[in-house]
This record gives sequence, structure tokens and C-alpha cells, in this order.
Amino acid sequence: MDESRGNWGSKVGLILAMAGNAVGLGNFWRFPYVAASNGGGVFMIPYFFALIVIGMPLMMVEWSIGRYGGKYGHGTMGPIMYLQAKQAMTPKKAIIVGSLSGMIAFGVTILVNSYYNQLIGWSLGYGFNSLTGGYMDSSISTGEFFASYIQNPSNLIFWIISLLVLAFAVMKGIEKGIESWAKIMMPVLYAFGIILCVRSLTLGAPVNPDWSSLKGLNFIWNPDFSQLSWGSAIAASGQIFFTLSLGMGIIQNYASYLKPDEDIITASVATISLNEFAEVILGGTAVIPIAYAFLGEEGIKGSIGLAYMALPNVFRTMTGGGIFGAVWFLLLFFAGITSAIAMYNYLVALLEEDAGINRKKGAWIVFFGYIIVGLPVALEPILTKTAELIYFTEVDNWIGNYLLIVLGLIEIVIIGWCVKDRALEEMNKGGLWKVPKWYFRLFHQFLTPITIITFLIFFTLDYAKAGNFNLVPSYVANMPSLVIWVNLGRIAVIGVLIVGYIQSYKAIKNKYKYEIDGIVEFS
Repeated sequence: MDESRGNWGSKVGLILAMAGNAVGLGNFWRFPYVAASNGGGVFMIPYFFALIVIGMPLMMVEWSIGRYGGKYGHGTMGPIMYLQAKQAMTPKKAIIVGSLSGMIAFGVTILVNSYYNQLIGWSLGYGFNSLTGGYMDSSISTGEFFASYIQNPSNLIFWIISLLVLAFAVMKGIEKGIESWAKIMMPVLYAFGIILCVRSLTLGAPVNPDWSSLKGLNFIWNPDFSQLSWGSAIAASGQIFFTLSLGMGIIQNYASYLKPDEDIITASVATISLNEFAEVILGGTAVIPIAYAFLGEEGIKGSIGLAYMALPNVFRTMTGGGIFGAVWFLLLFFAGITSAIAMYNYLVALLEEDAGINRKKGAWIVFFGYIIVGLPVALEPILTKTAELIYFTEVDNWIGNYLLIVLGLIEIVIIGWCVKDRALEEMNKGGLWKVPKWYFRLFHQFLTPITIITFLIFFTLDYAKAGNFNLVPSYVANMPSLVIWVNLGRIAVIGVLIVGYIQSYKAIKNKYKYEIDGIVEFS
């Protein structure tokens, strides 16, 4: 193992950092509206199915291949997947697998954070406005306030502050930077979540006798089987990838700093447990009951609208709403930061390993890079004077909701169908608990890949029906002036993926040129 790359200082710090990577905006912002929009309680059936069949097996795979890559000094997906693939195929074929994997991880870590960092900045800004009464003025709707907020260039300062927090955390390294921040932010995040849970369960029915916080709990935990559909199953599978940060390359990056015999099975279980506590117990018990008590069932089915329009409307009328609003938005801020750090660190590791750039300088390069790729998201509402966020939507459609599933499929196919028993042996190395061979055969070789392939097929069909493959997608058909932002989003996705493939191919070729060219025998 390359000790110069840094190590985790403690097992607690490692688990908190990895949980922080998983616990993000997806737990508190995305999960409530996805669950509400897909039947509430009945959504939890495919959700837990996807957690067991996709989440746990793939989490073990990503920890395992990350730790294996770290033994050879690699923390990025191109070389990591090349090392896995060449155990079962020739180096010339393995470099294609590695390059495709590196391409997707490069695209995800750059483009997801191009809009994810904006959400973090909005959360910080709204936390400030909660304390100063910014959105408490009932003369304008919270929707109008949100539109005016994102159209005001001065509010971009909160985005810049968020990026600076990320830069300073990452430049200090694994133990003194990322791990130290996780030890502070994760306990605070859980504390804020518990405060909101307690408040949500004491609301009663302040607006309508049929809208109470307890009925909100009943909505999320009492399944109505008539609403079970393929759509809810597809949404559940997508949420598992998003909430656990699977298919992004960042779990592998964190795992690459482990010692070669570190117990990854226990760590995987602990990571998923902490994430599910945050998402299902805190996110489901705090956000949905609060929103339901004031807005009813329909009021909790928005996307960005739930976090930044519906809930501010709740805080306006809630006793102590300014304080609880600040707690909610700071919870979002901390959750976003702990996940964004992982994506930020991935790119810094890439600069360290492939370009020989030291960590501090690399952190500043990524800082300015994120400003560049985030400008379209920031400038669209300012230039168009709308709150439609078309560029954001298009990039998220392809990167945040689609390509990370493809990367997960590549990983499970290589591990389950190519490397096979050697992968299981590596996975069990140093583990207090062992993955039984029957489990590996049933899940890693059969159920998990089949489920992901099924998900991709139906997801693609749904995208086609929705018109998202059209030259002018259906969601922007009635807004011709905004079509240019769709095209800009697609150009950004294609451009970043091309750069990612070239970068990954060159990185692998530079490190393993002789065995790829057949000059030396590979092992």
C-alpha cells in the first residue's frame, strides 16, 4: 500500500466519513418527495427490496474494489477497474473496461456537483434567510421568493462559500481534513434530524383536521397496494443508487485509503445502517409529517418545491418557524457538504495520481473547475428570469439518474461474472463476518445484475415515453426559448464524458503500458 496517499485515522472516523458520503441531500430532500410521489407506504416495499438486492451487494463490491486498488496506489475508477478486469481478460480488453468506468465516474463527480453544489449553496442561503426572516414576508409566495432568490446574482456568494468549505476540508487530507469534518458534521446532522423529528410529532393538525403529523406517518408506513407499480419500483431502485452514492466512484476512492486487511463487510453494513437511519427514520419521520400537517398529501410531492417552497411556507406559520427553518436548511447544508466532499476528493485524487499535482494545489484547481462547470446552473435563472432550471434538469436526467446505474452494472458484471471466486476471496479478506459463497452466487452473480438490467430497460422505456430522448424533450416543448439550455446540458454531458474517457485511457496506459502492449507478462 502507498502510505504517502494518506490513511484513515480511526475506524470511527472512517465509518462517519463513509456514512457522510452516503448521507446527503438525497436522504432529506429527495427521499421524501420520491416516496410521496410513488405511493407513500407502498413505495417502501420496492425500496427495501432494492436495498437488499442492489444496495448491499453493490456496496460490498465498491468497498472491495476500492481497497484492492488502494494496494496499488490507485483511488480513481479507471485504474481500479482495469486491475479488476485484467484478472479475467487480456490487458487490451481490460483497458476498455477501465476507461469506460473512469469516464462515467469522471462525468458523475464533475457534473453532479455542478448542480449539487448549487443546492448546498441554496440551503446555506435559506438557513441565513430563516434566521433573518427573509422568506417570512407573506406578501409574496414562497415560490416567488425562491424564483427571486435564484435570480439574484448576489446570492451566489453562498455557493462560493460552500465551495470554499469543500476546498479547505479536502486540501487538509484524509485524516486531518475529511475525517475531522465528518466527526463534527455527522453528529450535528443527526442531532438536527432528531430535533425536527420531535417537533414533527408534536404538531397535531394546525391547518386541517385531516392533515396531521401522525397521518403523515401513517401515509409513509401504511401501504396502499393499489398504488404499487413498475414506476414505483423503478423510482425505488434509482433512489437506492442515489442515496448510497453507488455507481459514482467515490466509495471506491474512500476505500482506497484503507489498509489491505481492513474489515469491509462490517464497514459496509455500518455505512448502510447509518444512511438508512438518516433517510428512513429521520428523513421520513421529520419531513413528511411536517409537510403533511400543513400541506396535506399533495403538498409533499414536489421536488425542489418541497424543500425550498413548500417547507418555507410551513415555517412561516409554525411557532418558532425561523429557528426550525434554520435547523432544516442547515441540516441540508451539512448533509450536502459531507457528500460533496467525497466527489471533490475524487477529482483531487485524480490530479494527485495522474498529474503529480499536490493536494493543496489540486484542491484549488477543482475549486475553480467547479465554478466553471457550475456557471450554467447558476446563470440560467439569472439570464432567463425564470425558475425552470432546464440545464439542471437535463444534466441530472443523464448523469444523476442514468449513468451511475450503468457504472454499477459494469462493476457487478466484472466482479460477479468475470473475476468470480477471486473477488469473493478479496471481499472476505480481514472480515469479522464472511460473505457466504451461496450469497455471492445468488446476489452478485444473479439477482443483482438481473435487477439492475431490468431497471435500466424499464427506465429507458420510461424515458423514451416521456420524450426525454427527443431533440426537444416534452418537458420543454412549450418553452421554445429555453430549448438552448437542453442542448447546452447535452453538450456538457457528452463533452465531459469524452474528456473522461481520454483521461482514464491515458492514465491506465501510462501506468501499465508494457503489459498492455504485451512487452511484459501481466499477473
